[in-house]
Formats: sequence, structure tokens, C-alpha cells
Amino acid sequence: MQGSIGIFDSGYGGLTVLKSIRDKLPQYDYIYLGDNARAPYGSRSFDVVYDYTLQAVKFLFELNCPLVILACNTASAKALRSIQQNDLININSDSRVLGVLKPTTEDAGHLTKTGHIGILGTDGTINSNSYRIEINKFFPEVKVTQLSCPMWVPIVENNTFNSEGGEYFIKKKINTILNMDPKIDTLILACTHYPILSAIIKKYIPKGVKLIEQGGLVASKLDKYLDRHTDIHSKLSCNGKLELLTTENNIKFDQQFKIYYNQELYSKTVHY
Repeated sequence: MQGSIGIFDSGYGGLTVLKSIRDKLPQYDYIYLGDNARAPYGSRSFDVVYDYTLQAVKFLFELNCPLVILACNTASAKALRSIQQNDLININSDSRVLGVLKPTTEDAGHLTKTGHIGILGTDGTINSNSYRIEINKFFPEVKVTQLSCPMWVPIVENNTFNSEGGEYFIKKKINTILNMDPKIDTLILACTHYPILSAIIKKYIPKGVKLIEQGGLVASKLDKYLDRHTDIHSKLSCNGKLELLTTENNIKFDQQFKIYYNQELYSKTVHY
């Protein structure tokens, strides 16, 4: 029996990845699950993020998703490896769970000319040091400067990023990381919420600095992954359908979805 590609995020941010994936691979069916009731994950401990992420993965497996993408950097940094190495064999050895970290880091060194990269992410992602470790695994000569932006997810989730206060928090962090290393020529948005802020961020970065969003990188790598893994590809249904699920109030989710997607689609509240 064929099934959908599951896309999981702690909140709304994964919608940016979902959009990029669907733009690249519109033929597949997708189920998006946002754990909005317990968002954000960025400040939570490793154990809590792991438990929440594993619950979501199991739920998507029950909904017949043979492939689940963790469209959440915190979950990818804190939970993905444990789930892949320790849990899959017990809960569903024929299914797969992928993250957004590796598709970003394995190309990072090709994006910079100066060899200096800046990472902007949540407390959880930055404190895990996952981006620095993974980038230096592929590109040991690259200097990685990291900065957590704890206010950025709340201003996205609450739709206050266009306010004077919201823009202040964005400008402050951009100035901070560029002062930490003036040679940075590539800034990676290591949180799937942050592309919503890209227009404002671009106002405060110099012309020579590139801003990298993860969605396109993840979509491109997923396309290649499915070409290589025909066993997973054969398990996916291709009707172009999208189902939206949230652990929060579905009316609130639908309002946010319209901001991300610029179209209306109705979600369903679920508990697992």
C-alpha cells in the first residue's frame, strides 16, 4: 500500500520546506504535521525534543507515511540520529526518517568564497553545535560562526515580525553576527521559520553577503534521494494531494498557512 511523504515541524516553519519540496516534486502526496501546541522546540532539552519528535514520527508512520522529513532544525539536531540508529529498527524498519541539517551542511563550503559562514538558529540548534560539526566534517577549512536568535521564532509564530519591535530583534542579531566575523559572506538560516524574515534580513546585510534558505537545498537533495532509493520511491503515492494536521487550534493554523502559502487550505486538529 502506497502512502504520503510526511513533513514534520514543531510549528509553522516547516511550511517553508514543504512549499519548496512541493514546488520541486508536486506529484507526490504529502501530510504536514505541526506540533504547534508544544512549539517552540528551540529552548527545550535534548530528551524532550527527542520524545516529542519520536511521537510525531510514530504518528506519521501510523498514517502510512513511509518517508518522514523532519523539517525542523532543532529536531534534526537533537533527535534524528537517535531515531535513525536506535528506533527505526523497532518501530518500522522499512520506513525512513530524514532531516534538514545534512542537505544544508554538505553543500555549505561551496556557497562561500571567503571560507567564512554564519549560522543563525534557535538556542537548541546552536547549542547542539551540529552545524559547525557537520560543516567542518565536509569542509574542515571553513570557519563557522554561530548565533542563536531566540526571539525570531516567536515573532514569526505571532506574526509580529513586520512591527518596529520585530524588526529591531532582526537587525540586532544580523549586526551581532557580522561583527563577530566581518569576513562572513554566507549566512545560513538554520531554522525553517526564518525564511519568512528574509525580506527584512536582506535590508540589513551588505551586498556581498548571501542569504541561504534551506527549502531549495532540501527539495533538491530529496529529489536525488528518491532517484537513488527506488524502494522508498515505490512506496509513495502520486496524486498531488496535501493534508494539513496540527496539534493546536486548526483555525489559527489555517490563518498562518495563508501567510506562508498565500492560499487557503483547511487543516485538522489531531492528538497523538
